[in-house]
Amino acid sequence: MKQIPNFFTLLNLIFGCLAIVCILQTGENIVGIDEGSVTGTAINFPEKIWWGALFLFAAAVVDFLDGFLARLLKAQSGMGEQLDSLSDMVSFGVAPGMILYQLLRMAYARNEGGLDVNWIWLFPAFIFTGAVAWRLAKFNISTTQKYNFEGVPSPAGGLLIASLPLVLFYNENEAVANVLLNPWTLYAIILLVAYLMVSRHSFMALKFRDYSLRNNGLKYGLLAAGLVLILLLGWLSVPAIFLLYVVLSFFNKEPVQTAAAAPSHSNPREEKDITV
Repeated sequence: MKQIPNFFTLLNLIFGCLAIVCILQTGENIVGIDEGSVTGTAINFPEKIWWGALFLFAAAVVDFLDGFLARLLKAQSGMGEQLDSLSDMVSFGVAPGMILYQLLRMAYARNEGGLDVNWIWLFPAFIFTGAVAWRLAKFNISTTQKYNFEGVPSPAGGLLIASLPLVLFYNENEAVANVLLNPWTLYAIILLVAYLMVSRHSFMALKFRDYSLRNNGLKYGLLAAGLVLILLLGWLSVPAIFLLYVVLSFFNKEPVQTAAAAPSHSNPREEKDITV
């Protein structure tokens, strides 16, 4: 029974690995014929990259469940803590970095000669991956991040990136595709999310000391608004919820736990509750 949460953690890792396999086998096609010559005027989005994105959302579900089960079964352990961070690094660090890499390739492929883009223009995708590694390492040694986080949690950042292929695949609005498949938009997303993850700003953890409206108004508001946004916007709701979470966190008055009051060793499993 004590190992059940660890098996869920490994399932998170497996979903992350499957996502990488799908993401790297996109086989994107350049479409558009002008007087007999092939041009890069449009991109056909094959299903494999969005299957990879769906695997990352599945990883987030089991990422939450392993922490829930660890607390339910009183099975927290040092091994579980290490497995959790290693799995999160793959599912919410490496795999989203691969998505950004492929999206940048597709963005450049829309332009003439874009298939020969220099690797240095694709390298920024891995700034995100490095920021996740930094965020997880900082979280592992922290003793103060229980009811608030210092920096945006890595699962939240990873799911934001995972939502981009799904927004592109399911959204028929050409303007949205033109914005998201612009290299400068992708660079801006990378830098903004990377900064938020490694920053020292305080962000809400969706944990409750009690369930009163007075003490949890922002959290209840975020959950209610999130449900409405999902119904109205579909996959586009994920970026919208992420932005709302960031904004509301700046209004959150809940005090940060002090080191003196914190447990002797913080449990990284606590971080995943942001993905509820």
